[in-house]
Amino acid sequence: MTRPALGVIFHPSYSPEALVNYARRAETAGFDEVWLWEDCFLPGALTSAATVLATTQHIRVGIGILPVVVRNPLLIAMELTTLACLYPGRFMPGFGHGLEIWMKQIGAYPKSSLSAVEETVTAVRGLLGGKSVTLQGSYVHLENVKMERVPPQVPPLLIGAIREKSLRLAGRAGDGTILTEMSSPAYVRWAHEQIAAGMAESGCTANQMVVYTLCKVNPDGASARQFARQALASRLAWSGAHLAPLGIAAEAQALLREGGVDGAARSMPEDWVDSLSASGTPEQCVTALKRLEDAGANSIVLQPIDADPDALDEYIQFIIPHLK
Repeated sequence: MTRPALGVIFHPSYSPEALVNYARRAETAGFDEVWLWEDCFLPGALTSAATVLATTQHIRVGIGILPVVVRNPLLIAMELTTLACLYPGRFMPGFGHGLEIWMKQIGAYPKSSLSAVEETVTAVRGLLGGKSVTLQGSYVHLENVKMERVPPQVPPLLIGAIREKSLRLAGRAGDGTILTEMSSPAYVRWAHEQIAAGMAESGCTANQMVVYTLCKVNPDGASARQFARQALASRLAWSGAHLAPLGIAAEAQALLREGGVDGAARSMPEDWVDSLSASGTPEQCVTALKRLEDAGANSIVLQPIDADPDALDEYIQFIIPHLK
């Protein structure tokens, strides 16, 4: 059985000047992938991806995600064509609707975010495939649009998803699905069911599952887990979809009501930390990653907690030796 790819996120809050060294160190250490975000008001992901691809040798570069509502599908296809032609097989663009508050702030929030994603991915796929695309949707409006040059190898088009409808969309329209932080093995299995239902709707036969996991590792496992506890507690309020497959959604909200984020961090059961992160000693982290692998993850991506500056050093020193 092929092991999952191992990736690491370059947090957008890190300095752009650190990007090249970060990616090169990840590649040298043995990571298969480096993932970039496109968060509003921070450095751009496409230019960052081009920089990483140009300054490394073989590591694959993913973007999770490009908010579809801020670019015309043709412009997306043009940019992807450049990177796919120059670096075939090394680029993995992900699409999503973007954070609602940000999209409203910049005047780009669509009437239907799911329609915007599906129409954009459908249009981009057609354009990258050399088709003349006409699409008059609720969001995308193209009339006989065709690329003059297309990549010989079309990159996989992934879709970021959390809830049932978006997961089905990812299975129906995407080549893969990006699952965010707070994805437990139980959630990964549940997500796989939703993705498979979407695949059945369109006849798709494959879908790569990329799973982000919050990761803090240190031989002092207690301090690493305390660091993770605070991060997990701060995310409980918006993670109902992730918590439901574990059967702890109501309990998590009760903890927040009773003690706030700090109280929830203190009283959170140990098995929640095990399920919702890869944190603690190297052995605890590797065990958590193995559980995600067993749940069906094709790519497991270590996510530094809140732009933790020590994360990459710790991953290289304490996790990579156990996996490589």
